[in-house]
Amino acid sequence: MTGLTTIAFDIETTGFQADGELTVVGFDSPVSSRVFLHTGTAPQTGLANRLNDTLQTPVQLSLHDSEQELLNELATFVTSTLTQRDAKLVAYNGERWNGGFDLPFLRTRLCTHGLEWPFGTLPYVDVMDVFETRFNTSEDTLSGVYEELIGAGLNERDPFTDSSEAVTVWEKGAYEPLIIHNVADIRRTRALMELAERYCSKSDFSMKSLEPVV
Repeated sequence: MTGLTTIAFDIETTGFQADGELTVVGFDSPVSSRVFLHTGTAPQTGLANRLNDTLQTPVQLSLHDSEQELLNELATFVTSTLTQRDAKLVAYNGERWNGGFDLPFLRTRLCTHGLEWPFGTLPYVDVMDVFETRFNTSEDTLSGVYEELIGAGLNERDPFTDSSEAVTVWEKGAYEPLIIHNVADIRRTRALMELAERYCSKSDFSMKSLEPVV
């Protein structure tokens, strides 16, 4: 399992309802972060440059006029890049045996737009399960577990104290803090996965296939 590169994954949305939309999808690897942003038709100038001035590891950003355009580009990226690598997709409460958020939400939005599931050949690990069962922590949130076991570095960079702020800032068109928050989340997730792999056995991780039946 450790031979597979960790690709951390996280989304931002307009809410938790079934008719909510994706606003940001981010992936993080040891080399860089890849972020897709739904801006509507709001023009953006210099956003990518400002982000890369703020964040130490490079961020490749693409802007999309609609959720469907974002999903189309996301599917192309996953199938042409991620599934061609020896990689595993990792999230924190992205999808677990009793729920999760990111992958169920993404399935609904892909289905709504009549698009195919792109993650078929990627194995998936939810790192939240490992920290609930194999570490003694007083926190269960991504930022809380990260700070207890690793430190406050990425937490200090995150402009939000609560993920619900992501909805408000997107509605206001304040995209820079929204993306920084997403990048902090995917980098915290990857850091925790790397930590867990240093202390836990392969049998402690529940790796599942994302390949659909049909």
